[in-house]
Amino acid sequence: MKAALPLLLVPVLGGCAGYQFNSNLDGKAIKDYFKAGDVQLFEGDARPAGRYEVIGLVEGHACQAQPQDVPVTLADARTHARRQAADQGANGLIIRQCTLITEPSPGCVTSAMCVGQAIRQQQE
Repeated sequence: MKAALPLLLVPVLGGCAGYQFNSNLDGKAIKDYFKAGDVQLFEGDARPAGRYEVIGLVEGHACQAQPQDVPVTLADARTHARRQAADQGANGLIIRQCTLITEPSPGCVTSAMCVGQAIRQQQE
């Protein structure tokens, strides 16, 4: 019986050879998801070394819409702000203030907000 087992598995495994994986994700969606990683974050006393120019202000917002949803974090708001900075062509973000709001507001059970300056650092 043990000798016959490998012979029985060959047709089963061979049936998977023509398997194709299809996804609804395209290259643009993946790039959009990861673009926040291209923006260096400066928070607290941390400041960019070298020269940089301020491109503009950005605001990141995260909302817990329903009580059963995952609670928001400041990290969610920072990531949203980094995506906005990337949309403006920035490669850095200086966070000026982040706030976690635990009182309900219109449409949100809890929310988080971060405000900062989108910057373009000169490459050395």
